[in-house]
Formats: sequence, C-alpha cells, structure tokens
Amino acid sequence: MIHTGRGPLLRPVFLSRLSSGGPMTTAPTRIAIDFASQGRPRNQQRQRLWEGSVIFSLVLCALFSVGTTASIIYVLFSETIQFFRIPEVSIVEFFTGLEWNPFLGAEHSYGVWPLIAGTLQIMVISACVSIPLGLLTAIYLSEYAPSKVRAVLKPVLEVLAGVPTVVYGFFALAVITPALQKIYSGFGVYNAMSAGIAVGIMCLPIVTSLSEDALRSVPRSLREAAYGVGATKFDVSVKVVTPAALSGVVAAFLLAIARAVGETMIVALAAGASPLPLFREPLSAVDPTSEVQTMTAFIVQVFLGDASNFGPEYYSSYAVAAMLFLMTLILTLLGGRVLKRFREEYE
Repeated sequence: MIHTGRGPLLRPVFLSRLSSGGPMTTAPTRIAIDFASQGRPRNQQRQRLWEGSVIFSLVLCALFSVGTTASIIYVLFSETIQFFRIPEVSIVEFFTGLEWNPFLGAEHSYGVWPLIAGTLQIMVISACVSIPLGLLTAIYLSEYAPSKVRAVLKPVLEVLAGVPTVVYGFFALAVITPALQKIYSGFGVYNAMSAGIAVGIMCLPIVTSLSEDALRSVPRSLREAAYGVGATKFDVSVKVVTPAALSGVVAAFLLAIARAVGETMIVALAAGASPLPLFREPLSAVDPTSEVQTMTAFIVQVFLGDASNFGPEYYSSYAVAAMLFLMTLILTLLGGRVLKRFREEYE
C-alpha cells in the first residue's frame, strides 16, 4: 500500500468471523494506525533535550555578558585602588585638584578636574550640534517628508554612523579648524570647538534615527484629533507628537551624550594633548578656542607613550577610566529615571 502523506496510513486487516451454519469467511477491514502516538515518547525526549540546550545557551550568553561587565569593573577599580596606594598620590588631590601633570616636572600633580572639564567641553559642544539638528531632522522625516524622500534621506544619515571616527578627526583638522580660523583668528590648530563639532556630526545619526522612530511610534489618532480641532501641521508636530514621544527623544539625547563622553579618536586628533590650566586660568574651562585634553585622550596617551607599567602614570589611567565609567553610569541611571518619568503608553 502507498501512503500519500495526506492522512494516517491505512492497513488492510482481515478479521475472521464465524457465520452460523456456514464456512469461515474473511472480510477486509481498514484500521487507521496512529504512528505519531507510537513515536511520541522518543520525540518528547528529543524535544526536551533541544529545549534544554537552547536554555543553556541563553543562560551561558547572559552569564558571559555579566561576567565581562564584572571583570571590567574589577580590573578598573582594583588598579584604581593600587593607584591611590602610591605614596605620592593623594585621593583628596585627585578629586579636588585643579592641575593635572603626571608626566613632566619633578613634582607631579594628579588633580583630575582639568580632564573632566575638557571632556565636558566636548560633550556640551557636541550636544549643541547634534541635539537640535537631529531633532529637527527627525521631525521633518517623520511629519513632513514624503515617503520617497524619507527612503533616501534616512539611509544617507545612517551611513554617517558607519564612518570611522578617525576620519572625523582628520575632517576636523582639515576642514572644520580652517573654517573656524577664518571666522576668528583666536582658534588654534587644536581646539575644543573643532573637536566638539566633529563629535556632534558623528552623534547626529544617533539622535535623528532614534528620535524619528520615537515620533513615528506615536498613534495617528493623536494627530487626527489635533487636526480635528483646527491645529496646523506645525502645531501637531511640536505640541502633540514631540511631547508624546518625549521619552524616546530624551533617550536618544542621552545615548548621544554618552557616546560623546566616550569618544576617543576625534578628540585625540583634533582637541590636542594639553590639559586645561584650571589652576592658573579658571576661565579656560569655558574657552572653546584653546587646546584641551579629555579623559579618553589621556588614556590613549598613556598606553601609546613611554610610561612604565609600574609607575603612577600608568595606574593613573585606570583611575581616570574609573571616573569615566562612573560618569557614563550616572548618565545611564539618569536616562532610566527620565524614561520612567516621561514614558507614555497608548492602546
């Protein structure tokens, strides 16, 4: 018998029956045999084994992520503790000092605030570039741009996110800095403004893409209700859609700021390698025309220079990295609070 696969296999079985007063006769009868029930225990065992392996793989991946994070934290803070155990290092000076000079001179200074001030300068300048431009671009793509224009512009903006950061650094040196020097002659070859603008351009796709996704997730019923009471398209975009998507927009802002804080190559190439002289010139903290050194740029300088692996200069890089880790952690926690505060749920 040939089984076509469209139903249970039927096997002819001959049953004997005895008729009264006559010979034994046989009649063919078809009985359906459920082969799935016959193989069920083995299939269930195989399925349980497969599900167990999948769960084990997922747990292993989660433990790998947690273990990696824990290892990074352990290395950072163990080496930071080793840095503060050095006799010439003072923890009070590290957190309150206004002079950072770990390499030159007979007397070293380990006040971390010049590096923090340089990092904050780059962060603020990049935020002033990426946040307004990114939000306006996202509003245009979400509310004004035709579908064909959106299909072209959004991929073009996302291509910027794939450009290597070293390219942005050379772009800042070759294009942005000469343009700034034509506007104002006080800009040096290395300055915070040029590096901040380049970092802002790098963060622009992050703000635009995430903000545009948040704006498009707002229900259309809110837009139609606003149009129904006579609101213009601009009013709907600014007063209805943007406040409704505020949690996603703020998350995009905080992600771009965290990205700017941790940027390395652009600031190492375009911002310079001299910490701000806050001890002698306190106003240098707000002067974007001067050369600055960020926390990430100092770490690069240590590991690419001639610092000994057992000296205070080497261990100071871990202390600076721990401070950078705490700054990004604070930004992450702040972002979580903001998302929880402004989250909107729609049915």
